[in-house]
Amino acid sequence: MNGREVMRTSLQALAANKMRTALTMLGIIIGVAAVICAVAIGEGASHQVADQISKLGENMIFIEAGSVNRGGVHMGAQATKTLLPSDAEAIKREIPLIKAISPSLGTHAQVVYSGENWSTQVQGISADYYEIRNWSIQRGAPIAPEDVHDAANVCDIGQTVAKNLFGTEDPVGKVVRIGSLPFLVKGELQAKGLSPWGQDQDDVIMAPYTTVQKKILGVYWVHFMMASAISSQAIQPAIQQITALLRLRHKLRPNQPNDFMIRSPEELIQARMQAANTMALLLASIAAISLLVGGIGIMNIMLVSVTERRREIGVRRAVGATRRDVRWQFLSEAMVICLIGGAVGIVGGTVLSALVSGMLKWPTQIPFVAVVIAVGFSAAVGIFFGYYPAQKASQLDPIETLRYE
Repeated sequence: MNGREVMRTSLQALAANKMRTALTMLGIIIGVAAVICAVAIGEGASHQVADQISKLGENMIFIEAGSVNRGGVHMGAQATKTLLPSDAEAIKREIPLIKAISPSLGTHAQVVYSGENWSTQVQGISADYYEIRNWSIQRGAPIAPEDVHDAANVCDIGQTVAKNLFGTEDPVGKVVRIGSLPFLVKGELQAKGLSPWGQDQDDVIMAPYTTVQKKILGVYWVHFMMASAISSQAIQPAIQQITALLRLRHKLRPNQPNDFMIRSPEELIQARMQAANTMALLLASIAAISLLVGGIGIMNIMLVSVTERRREIGVRRAVGATRRDVRWQFLSEAMVICLIGGAVGIVGGTVLSALVSGMLKWPTQIPFVAVVIAVGFSAAVGIFFGYYPAQKASQLDPIETLRYE
C-alpha cells in the first residue's frame, strides 16, 4: 500500500465512527491549545519585561542616599545628606564604565496654569537624564547644561501633566507656577506609560536639579543619582567601583556601613521575568499532562478498534497485506487523529490566547516555533501511543481473525 492509499483508508476508518473519533481528538485538542496558550502567555510576559527594561533606561544604575540611625531609629532611605553633586562629577570623571550620570531630587508640588491646577512629582535632573532613561522630547526642547548651571526656572512636563493642565493646548512656551515660582515650559516629554511597579511615569515635571535644590527644597545635597553603564556586562563592575569611590569620598572606615545604596533596576526586572517564566512553565506542565491523557485515550480507542476490526485485519492479510502494512495502517490512523487534533488545537490556542489578552489585559504572543513544536509534538504523541495497538494488530494470526465473529 502506498502512502496515499494508507491515508485514504485511515480517513475512511475514522469517518466510520465520527463521534468516537471526535471524542478521541478532544484530548489532543485541549492539550495542544493549552500548550499554545501557555507559551503565548510566557512569551508575552518576556516581551513585556524587555519593554519595561528599555523604558527604565539603558543599563541604568540607581544610587540613593542611605538611611541614618538616630537614637536607635532608622530614618529610612534618602535620610543622609552626604550624597552631593560633586560625587556625580567624580563618578563620571573617574569611572570609565559610566557614560552618563544625573544627580536628582524629587518632591511633590501643586502646579498651576491659568484656571487649572494639578498635584504632581517635580524631579530635578541634569541634561544627561534623557540619555540615561532613553526619554525623548515630543515637542520643544530638553533641559540643557546651561539651564542646570544657571539654576534656571525652566521645565519639561510629562503627558499626564500636559493633559490635565493644558488639555489640547500646546504647553511649550507657556508659564506655569510650581509652588510660588514661575517656570517656563521648554518641552513636552514623550509618553512613557506605567513603570514596572504600576507608577504613571508621565505624571512628572522635570526641572534642573540645581533649581530644585536651591529654589524649591533649599538643600545642598541630592536624594539620588541615575547613571548609565557602557554595557549590561559593565553594570556589576561599575557598581563595585562606584561603591569604592563613594566610600573613599565620604571618608567611611572599613567597619562603617555605606551611607548610600546602589541598585540596578534590571535585577528587579529579572526577578519578575523568572516569576513569569515559572508560571509559564507550570502552565506548560499542566498542558503536557493534558496531552499525555489524550495520548492514553488514543491508545485505548485504538486497542478497542483493533479488537472490533479483527475480521477486517484477517481479510487484509488473506489478500496479501503484510504485517508491516497492517501496522502502518493503524499507526497512520493514530497519527491522523493527532495531527487533525493538533491543527484544531493550534486554532483553539490562538483564540484562547486572544481571549486571555482581551479579558485579563495580559500580553500574549505566539512565536512560530511554538506552532512547529505543537505540530511535531502531536505527531510524536500519535506515533508513541499508536505504536502498541498497531503492533498488536500486525501480530494477529490471519486464520484466527477470519474466524472472529
